[in-house]
Amino acid sequence: MGFLDKLERKFRGFAVPNITLYLIMGQVLFFVLSMAGQFDIGRVVLIPELVLLGEWWRLVTFLFIPPVTNVIFAFFVWYLFYLMGSALEGRWGAFRYNLFLLVGYLVTVAVAFIIPGGAATNLFLGGSVFLAFAFLYPDFVLYILFILPVKIKWLALITWIGYGWQLLTGSWITRLLVLASISNFLLFFGKDILWKIKTGRRKMSEQARTISGKKEAFHRCAVCGITDLSHPAMEFRYCPECGGLGYCKDHIFSHQHAAKSNRRS
Repeated sequence: MGFLDKLERKFRGFAVPNITLYLIMGQVLFFVLSMAGQFDIGRVVLIPELVLLGEWWRLVTFLFIPPVTNVIFAFFVWYLFYLMGSALEGRWGAFRYNLFLLVGYLVTVAVAFIIPGGAATNLFLGGSVFLAFAFLYPDFVLYILFILPVKIKWLALITWIGYGWQLLTGSWITRLLVLASISNFLLFFGKDILWKIKTGRRKMSEQARTISGKKEAFHRCAVCGITDLSHPAMEFRYCPECGGLGYCKDHIFSHQHAAKSNRRS
């Protein structure tokens, strides 16, 4: 029995079913209050210095920061988040999906406290859900704004490139938040990724051996296409009037010269 199986047997009673829906409900609430001018999103961002001064609620409320300020894009993001989160929960079960989010959450909070002046949002945590879904269902067709069809694996590739760019050029807090966001992904998919790497390397090696061991035909008849590999006993001749084209013995004297045919045309 694996480590995750042991954890699930011991703590499955603490799992929160449909946690994706609760996260979205909180984000919708803050979004509506913010758009109505009744709420400042800055009050819920995870800022460690303010947490240490007593604003402990920021440890939780940053999870409910709306993804964008445009209502159309916000609705689309929430729809995708619910679709992907529900799919992961359906595949793994509530406990493992909760654990996936919890690991990303804990590492994100830890990173925010490590870097002086750091602040954290839920952006990268949502990104980890997207990457996990794309890894499990790479050929899923996502309709951007319900119009433009794109296979999700290509969007995931763009996301990974973006993360790589942020690791190279971003601030230290950004770099650590990126690493925090993929920590849960690596925990859940690390073995699968290593297996894919080994399998891909083996397949490439097999293809290389096949290509290097494959013989190319030296003689080929321009009429019937047989070669010295397909018919080892066949004799081949070359016609100077056809520009040096090769022919088997059955067609060397009966073929129509290519040069003469070209002159008539």
